[in-house]
Amino acid sequence: MRTPTRRTVLGAALAAAGTGLLTACSSGSDSMKGMDHSSMGRSPVNGFVAPNGPEVAAAEARRRPGPERKVALTATETALDLGGRTVRSWAYGDRLPGREVRATVGDTLAVTLANHLPQPTSLHWHGLALRNDMDGVPGVTQEAVRAGASFDYRFALAHPGTYWFHPHSGVQQDRGLYAPLIVEDPKEPLSYDKEWVVVLDDWVDGVDGSTPDAVLAELAKGMGGMGSAGGMGGMDHSGHGMPGMGAPAAPTAPAGPSRMLMGAASPLLGGDAGDVSYPFHLVNGRLASAPETFAAKPGDRIRIRLINAGGDTAYRVALGGHELTVTHTDGFPVEQATTQALLLGMGERYDVLVTVKDGAFPLTALAEGKNATALAVLRTGGGAAPDASTRPAELDGRLLTAGQLKADRSVRLPDRAPDRTVALELTGGMAKADWAFNGRRYDPAQRYPVAAGERVRLEFRNSTSMWHPVHLHGHTFALGADGPRKDTAIVLPGTTLAVDFDADNPGLWMVHCHNVYHAETGMMTVLGYRA
Repeated sequence: MRTPTRRTVLGAALAAAGTGLLTACSSGSDSMKGMDHSSMGRSPVNGFVAPNGPEVAAAEARRRPGPERKVALTATETALDLGGRTVRSWAYGDRLPGREVRATVGDTLAVTLANHLPQPTSLHWHGLALRNDMDGVPGVTQEAVRAGASFDYRFALAHPGTYWFHPHSGVQQDRGLYAPLIVEDPKEPLSYDKEWVVVLDDWVDGVDGSTPDAVLAELAKGMGGMGSAGGMGGMDHSGHGMPGMGAPAAPTAPAGPSRMLMGAASPLLGGDAGDVSYPFHLVNGRLASAPETFAAKPGDRIRIRLINAGGDTAYRVALGGHELTVTHTDGFPVEQATTQALLLGMGERYDVLVTVKDGAFPLTALAEGKNATALAVLRTGGGAAPDASTRPAELDGRLLTAGQLKADRSVRLPDRAPDRTVALELTGGMAKADWAFNGRRYDPAQRYPVAAGERVRLEFRNSTSMWHPVHLHGHTFALGADGPRKDTAIVLPGTTLAVDFDADNPGLWMVHCHNVYHAETGMMTVLGYRA
């Protein structure tokens, strides 16, 4: 198959981004053949900044892109060893998680994604304030990368921190397509001896015939068979649901046992804990029965970077016999605070420091409300390794949540009243699988306008009976006047969360629930900068 040039792909993609035609094009429509895409896409569309418009280029130039850090990624079907259990899945190469990408703040990250999957795909750089046309959202910022094709992502790295990347195409993230991205600070103020990157995940793909697409098809029917998997109008595998965009894709055939979870409850999450019954929970791609072991010496000071890459599971995390000193959340520093346990929603990250004792200690991630755990082992000396049933007392000890943290003074937003408030009510439920914002399921043509230079307040009011980790692309927001800077935050049922950000990165930016099944059944929308 001929590989499209980056110029051709971007031209077609960005011209379509303002009109919502992109997914139909990606899934085989001939409606745009023969058009000269090279001259399209840079002008404002319907009054909004185009993803590769001059405003986007100017914002990137202000980041002063530096030396290139080149990376080649191949998305492919492969066998993955989870530790005594081998599954067929999709991954970046043959590793789970994918190979960690490290770069330095100020670098230009140049990534070539080769798509060897049977479906179109994409790459989203979770948490990064990057140029809009590299954000990796089919139907909004680019055309999906077709099967057999490749795409070049190239952007400046403006902020150090713990990030990760994954597709923004259907429910592909709930396969093995994810990996850490660590942006190092050449002026790192923290002092430590070793670093441990810990990626948490809930796993269903390839287990007893299950796939994330089959799970989505089951959930989309709603409880008791309400609706139908074919009723997710216009959804295909190149991007996200596109209401009204031609014929819907064929429903996914049932595969594997039922994965719908009923009765999972957690007081920490305000009630209902999740929709999906996962057979496995992993730390760095390993089952609790065959955990990864991280080796250190007694007295070592270790920086642990925690990433929740799960699809439907919050994790409560603790290290047996130790307290955790929280230094960062979602890549940005906080006033340091100690805790025994942390709660991570999907997409959230925390950095912690630990001075380790002598022995073998469990790093346990409790699947909140799901009666299951994931495990890794920190070993500094002799002694029996903790087993899969280990539940350290710290899990039930003092727990820190994001709302209790304060941003480090170096990254606090200046005191300022909001110029604009965007009200987003979280609506819908599991019964009809009608998750949405403001009662309207995702439509890429629907935009909430913002203007460059504004202080914008997002007001999330959760009128559903479930918790939702809400994620904003291309920016970080503040939780309150001196609260932490984050890009993903938990909104409990029956509560309202107000967050502020400065509109300093022009383009079209997604806001969505980071429960991949809630997002794919409608809880997504777009913020658009006015041209």
